[in-house]
Amino acid sequence: MLDHVFTQLVASHRHAFEAALLQRQAVEERFQVDVFLGDVSFETSYSLPGEERPARVRVDTSLDWPTWSQTSYRSWAIGEEPEELPDVLVEIAFRVQGLAGVPEVGPLLDALPEHLDVLGDEPLLRSPATIEQVLSGGADGPECAVEVSYEGSCQLDEAILDDPKSLDAALAPLGRSVASALVRIGDLPFTFRPTDSPPA
Repeated sequence: MLDHVFTQLVASHRHAFEAALLQRQAVEERFQVDVFLGDVSFETSYSLPGEERPARVRVDTSLDWPTWSQTSYRSWAIGEEPEELPDVLVEIAFRVQGLAGVPEVGPLLDALPEHLDVLGDEPLLRSPATIEQVLSGGADGPECAVEVSYEGSCQLDEAILDDPKSLDAALAPLGRSVASALVRIGDLPFTFRPTDSPPA
């Protein structure tokens, strides 16, 4: 494993979600590097234990380490004073898919908090719900999905840069909050398409 604060962030994120007894959807996991811009990103998905594959209710998370954050981190690492401490761009999206028809989004929004605390003093703010429809032309009608996402940037303060392993404790409440939200979503009376329906 590379000795870098971003790779520790990825490891701590995984530890927080798995300590909250969430199940990783390994096929959805990606670690990518933009060879032109230099940005690094990590994407993964989790669900409650025992969910089908693909999970009908899941959370997708994305961590982006932009080039300017790498420049700031390098300056700090060699003893210089960066103009700004590095940021990580974070997106957390709760998704319900495989729905039979367009769902009511009100109960879903009521089950989710208006913001999520991740790192630092700036929480991630909730975006409006989005609904997707897949028109297959079959007798079952369109297959739908609804998603509610939280987006924002999280600054890594000097305490974290000095001790990246402190991210384990810092992210633990996020894992519990996400698990609690997935349980509440799972209790909502959504109508799903039959599992034996052919894929759209």
